[in-house]
Amino acid sequence: MLRFSPTLSIYIGIQFLLAFAALLGVLGGLILLFDTIELMRRSVSIDTLNFGTLFGMAILKLPHTVQATLPFIIMTAMMYALFRLSRNYELIVIRSAGVSVWQFLTPPVALAAIIGVVNLIVVDPIAAAGYDSYQRMERDLILRSPTTLNIGKEGLWLRESQGGETKVLHAASVRQENKALILKDVSIFLATGETKLARRIEAEQGQLQNGSISLDNAWDMTPPAAAEFHATFSLPTELTLEQVQDSFASPESMSFWDLPEFIRNSRLSGFAALPHRLYWQSLLASPLLLCAMILMAAAFYLTAHARLAGWTARGVAGLGTGFVFYFFSRFTYALGLSSTLPLILAAWAPTAVALLLGLAYLFHREDG
Repeated sequence: MLRFSPTLSIYIGIQFLLAFAALLGVLGGLILLFDTIELMRRSVSIDTLNFGTLFGMAILKLPHTVQATLPFIIMTAMMYALFRLSRNYELIVIRSAGVSVWQFLTPPVALAAIIGVVNLIVVDPIAAAGYDSYQRMERDLILRSPTTLNIGKEGLWLRESQGGETKVLHAASVRQENKALILKDVSIFLATGETKLARRIEAEQGQLQNGSISLDNAWDMTPPAAAEFHATFSLPTELTLEQVQDSFASPESMSFWDLPEFIRNSRLSGFAALPHRLYWQSLLASPLLLCAMILMAAAFYLTAHARLAGWTARGVAGLGTGFVFYFFSRFTYALGLSSTLPLILAAWAPTAVALLLGLAYLFHREDG
């Protein structure tokens, strides 16, 4: 028999939302404060930057940072809501009325799922846009490298497949000028199929612009013919400057809606896009992860009565578990980036572990 009334559902849901809003505001303010202080420390030797600019950068970064701490906020908010209900003896009355754990936790779990979905489809694009703007301002104003791409010690490598022909481009160094990408010490390898090398082109300098790769002082080597010199040489390409820039963009600076298309285009061009695929899978798992955090919180604070010392010990244990879980999620994420763990396992393992632990404890407590 269902003894869980809509009025009680709304009341419990409101208690959870109030705790969530309060904690979100407090933690968001602390994050903003510490980010601003850190930016001031990093820019102390730059006279052209004022407090308003640094504060604006911290605001742009804030949604992304809050997103990363959202599971911890959900867990702590549920623990506080249960603490208030228990200290006011409301939880005792609810439990004595025959309301089961599953009925009691249904409103918070449903609200956590809604928060996760809203975060995914609404907040994440805003956070990604803000974080992208923050990274650009950081690069231009603090790092002072507005036209340098982060391409690694071995230079830039690009791969493209067109009509059965594979084109691999290597440049020892690159720089951006307006809408063109200037390449130095360029080597281009053209192969038929995937492995048979058919042609090689070497050039002192080139640029990627307007759907073509333009080369200066190029040597065209097509065996068995002798090498041929060209003062100027051009090759067609579907690669654009925006695609090259995006290939080095962090996945956090791309929204949930843009990631699938970027991943698909990257894999067609020969890029693995592993960080972006892993990040997208972790975004997909986030609503379920927030629900699992509700169950984890209930495992610590579902007791209807306890002394103050008992509540303190439970709170410390709950917060400690939250931090351990955070490091575990970062650890599996790092293993996924290094391909030590399969991508799906690395992205979904923290959610699965939290969900199973919470369910196991509640089943044992309620039905064991």
